Amino acid sequence: MNVNVTPGSIPNTPQPTEWPEGALTRVPFWIYHSPEIYALEQQRIYEGPVWNFLCLEAEVAKPGDYRATFLGSMPVIVARDVDDEVYAFENRCAHRGALIVLDGGGNARDFTCVYHAWNYDLKGNLKAVAFEDGVNGKGGMPKTFCRSDHGPRKLRIALFAGLVFGSLSDDVPPIEEYLGEEVAARIKRVLHKPLAVTGRFTQVLPNNWKLYYENVKDTYHASLLHTFFTTFGINRLSQKGGMVVSPSGGNHASFSFVDKSTQGNDYAAMGLRSENEAFKLKDPSILDNADEFNDGCHMQILTVFPNFVLQQIQNTLAVRQVLPKGLAETALNWTTFGFVDDTPEMKTRRLRQNNLAGPAGYVSMEDGAVGGFVQRGVAAADGERAVLEMGGSGTTNEGTRATEAAVRGFWKCYRSHMGV
Repeated sequence: MNVNVTPGSIPNTPQPTEWPEGALTRVPFWIYHSPEIYALEQQRIYEGPVWNFLCLEAEVAKPGDYRATFLGSMPVIVARDVDDEVYAFENRCAHRGALIVLDGGGNARDFTCVYHAWNYDLKGNLKAVAFEDGVNGKGGMPKTFCRSDHGPRKLRIALFAGLVFGSLSDDVPPIEEYLGEEVAARIKRVLHKPLAVTGRFTQVLPNNWKLYYENVKDTYHASLLHTFFTTFGINRLSQKGGMVVSPSGGNHASFSFVDKSTQGNDYAAMGLRSENEAFKLKDPSILDNADEFNDGCHMQILTVFPNFVLQQIQNTLAVRQVLPKGLAETALNWTTFGFVDDTPEMKTRRLRQNNLAGPAGYVSMEDGAVGGFVQRGVAAADGERAVLEMGGSGTTNEGTRATEAAVRGFWKCYRSHMGV
């Protein structure tokens, strides 16, 4: 380990400073509540050689369109200029550090800081300073002041399949190389034509960001935690499916196919709470699934390190942005979408199925709570560690979802960036 970590949740006892033996199958619990680790994550991950998801290209479709977003804890503006190119820069006035943009997005010719009216163009260049020459020959900025020397930090931009990624690093590889061939192909499988945004919402989670990111890579839990999944046959581990994991370990896609022949009582036979035949739907139309991608795959969850999730659960489509807001708080920004050419019937189907996912979603409500259960459970367990041996110890593709290969892949990528 190359960083000095001194978690302090257990007074007067020796604190662990090394990743435990067992490599990726043993994860130390201090990693979720170490202030030193949290600070280093901002530098080595979010501001390091990674591609951070910022927004959908459809959200900045026209010149002047902009969105306020984040790169880790850094507020960011994404804007499309009159040259039809997309730009991103820190949402911070070069004068006194105030936010330049205060709302979530819109359309503008330029941006003016509300504090002292310094003005920026859609590329993030400082274009005007209020009373730069003073008043009546007095005051103002010194003659040596040059606007081009001052401005918010600018990000590198990568556009891929309608997604906008940003990076502060000159060392990050090209986006397709970063994604990996198989994960890139599975993004294109869903994002294969022009998108139409249908809604946005933010969910605040009571846990460290890594616990949620592990969760979306964890195919083992889905049909065990989420009763709706199993009861109504949307997701069972006995269904045909699998996962791909990028060479870096940080990106993955899990997928499954509806197979009514697996609708047996295997879960009930094991005494699991995941299946309840007493549950019924007054309106079963929420289960009306159209095979819109013509491959029989009704569910795909995909991640790109460190903050992106692409969701297809039947016909409900969304991207999720995972943002750290403190040691034990995470903002989960959801953007739901369909396609520009959706029929009225498909629009209705998507809106109905949007009840499946989200803070109160029939199949994802529990994800908003379970990370907090872990955060609270490990509060005094700095010397203990999680066990990630489901499916072995590897981080490669699997023909099953009864594995933790993608979770181990996350830690492989995380450790390479963090030096732990």
